[in-house]
Amino acid sequence: MKKFILIISLFFISITSQSQVLITLLLGDKLNSDGLEFGLVGGGNWSTISGFETKKSLSTFNLGFYFDIRIKNQWALYTGVLVKSNLGVNGFTLNDLSVLDADIYKNIDSIDVVGTYSQHMNYFLVPILLRYKFKNHIYIEGGTQLGLMYKSWVEFNADIDGRDGILKEYNREDLNKIDAGAMIGIGYKLMKGTGWTMGVKYYYGFVDVYKHISNTKNSSLFLELCIPIGAGEKPNKN
Repeated sequence: MKKFILIISLFFISITSQSQVLITLLLGDKLNSDGLEFGLVGGGNWSTISGFETKKSLSTFNLGFYFDIRIKNQWALYTGVLVKSNLGVNGFTLNDLSVLDADIYKNIDSIDVVGTYSQHMNYFLVPILLRYKFKNHIYIEGGTQLGLMYKSWVEFNADIDGRDGILKEYNREDLNKIDAGAMIGIGYKLMKGTGWTMGVKYYYGFVDVYKHISNTKNSSLFLELCIPIGAGEKPNKN
């Protein structure tokens, strides 16, 4: 976990300085407000799809931007877009593949090749969360998340004679393009409430992932790091 956080931190540090100049030029003083925080968000997530024999989660990275908009007192609205994000499930069984009508790969002797099958889905994810911030800089949040799927495939990974092999069977037309569900979360803002934010969110979808397979819902645990860019309290004018 420490290694994961270090990698994400170093990545953000490398792009924040470049992004800050561009974003400030584009949006200017609109970011410099105690009522608005804008920044980059990224991290990892562990997702599954209900309704299958496999319960193994698919671990992936995500990246996007966010807005933290103050409403009143300690209430705020959190939203944004994860522009690089993935959901799915890992470790399909043969029964799962049969339900999906997916290919099962065999060798020249018609024996199943040993490997791992998983479902991958690329989404644009938009959380819309009502956030309550405590005075100790811990916050809780809840609301909805909407998703637009633009690419999906069943992936087969195998070790064949000492070589890694990856095969993809694209199945976008078999899936619903829109996803929606409920999300809750908790987090903490560093540097006495003025710095980076670390948080955990849990999402559960209400829409079937597959068009013709019922009770197949997305769920995912997100570990996120938020870095504000060009936002903060307005300077005092005396």
